[in-house]
Amino acid sequence: MTSGKHGRLILPVILSATFMVSFDYMVVNVATPSLQRDLHAGPVALELVIAGYAFTYASGMVTGGRLGDLFGHRRLFLVGMAAFTAASLLCGLAQSPVQLVAARLLQGLTGAAMVPQVLALISAALPAADRPRAMAWYGVVLGGGGVAGQIGGGLLLQADPLGLGWRTIFLVNVPVGAAALALAARSLPGTRSDRRPRLDPAGAAGISGALALALVPLAMGREQGWPAWTWISLGASVPVLAATLWWERRLARTGGEPLLDLGLFRARSFDLGLALNVAFLASFGSMNVVLTMLLQGGLRLTPLEAGLEFGPMAVLTMVASLFGRPLVARFGLKVLVCGTVVSALGVLAMAAELHVLGGDVTAPWLLAPLGLVGLGGGLTLPSVIGAVMSGIRPAQAGAASGVLSTAQQFSGATGVAVLGAIFFAALGAHPGRAAFASAAESAIWADFALTVAAVVLAGLFLRPAAPAPAPAPSPVVPEREPLLDKRV
Repeated sequence: MTSGKHGRLILPVILSATFMVSFDYMVVNVATPSLQRDLHAGPVALELVIAGYAFTYASGMVTGGRLGDLFGHRRLFLVGMAAFTAASLLCGLAQSPVQLVAARLLQGLTGAAMVPQVLALISAALPAADRPRAMAWYGVVLGGGGVAGQIGGGLLLQADPLGLGWRTIFLVNVPVGAAALALAARSLPGTRSDRRPRLDPAGAAGISGALALALVPLAMGREQGWPAWTWISLGASVPVLAATLWWERRLARTGGEPLLDLGLFRARSFDLGLALNVAFLASFGSMNVVLTMLLQGGLRLTPLEAGLEFGPMAVLTMVASLFGRPLVARFGLKVLVCGTVVSALGVLAMAAELHVLGGDVTAPWLLAPLGLVGLGGGLTLPSVIGAVMSGIRPAQAGAASGVLSTAQQFSGATGVAVLGAIFFAALGAHPGRAAFASAAESAIWADFALTVAAVVLAGLFLRPAAPAPAPAPSPVVPEREPLLDKRV
């Protein structure tokens, strides 16, 4: 634990990593027209600039968390922050689509090294009394970073400082990352495990390979019309994952240190929280993408105007995350259920507005439903992440954070792929304003189903866990007289 001036720096320093990665995940969306014009990037290159970052980020998350457990969360955070900053610089200096794609792949991979250390450092470096506040701020940053990427990206492109154009959205990370790195080196305590580090290269390759086989077709399949290779790749991900899990169990039984700590899944709170994170973030991420397409494609808003539409939602997410702590302290996990219900009501109201108004819908009509979604998300995310991490031992904090973050990224990518497919299937070949509204309605109804699943999963948190079976009584062995030593 750390106290004093440096102790107060821990939380903002480590949360800067979460903000930077979330910001860079969304900011590229508003810069695609500039990339097409200035770099002559084609559709495949643009897909890889956006989806390649998400793939390497998600596929490296479990390995990043495990490396933090083995070599120290502070060390991995510093290395990851330095590498992410350098990768951002390479993105800003790219002179061709190939260079930008390579730099974005590296950027996602380096983000996977530092982000799993965030929750691990919150659990290991902060006093127990400070962790609820830290989780609240984590929810603020996680929910607001992506929205800030949309708004901030639009502002940067419109301001165009020094005439740098799209390069500004990457180069802005350089001074921020350098400052965060300097402060982290001074304030973060060492949290290295006492165990001798041992790696699991087969597990790392298997988990990354399974995620790659699933994420690549999910990210690129819609744009390419779902050719045969996408379905083959998705199908192959299942046996690869099954073989990897078999290897991890075998390694654990023989005394090794598997990359994926399967003991995490013995905790009911971890399993429930993981499932709830998948449902909630699949809903949240896909809704943002669908609404962005509606606002820019159907309502003809500029990227900045579309980004500002999400501003009230971001503010309410922050308010609910920060001021919901007393509610959590008083009512416990009932706040989690309340948050998912409020989000579901927001999505339901949005679908109802699109159904009634159709092509006459305007951006102001969407503000109130988005506000409900933000309010519910602010109550949900910190509560569920705190509940998940509360049942994890400090030695497992990095691995748990890596699994949780991977599930969040994978669910977001899956939600975007599925709801995006629904949206474009309903949109048709010659879309107008009414067609965009109708397509968005179809996708939002599917999104509502995800929020209902989140409500059900949150309700399961309120059910007490089944008591562990009592151990069988040991047989009573009568005491025997000690044998006399007959040796002379």
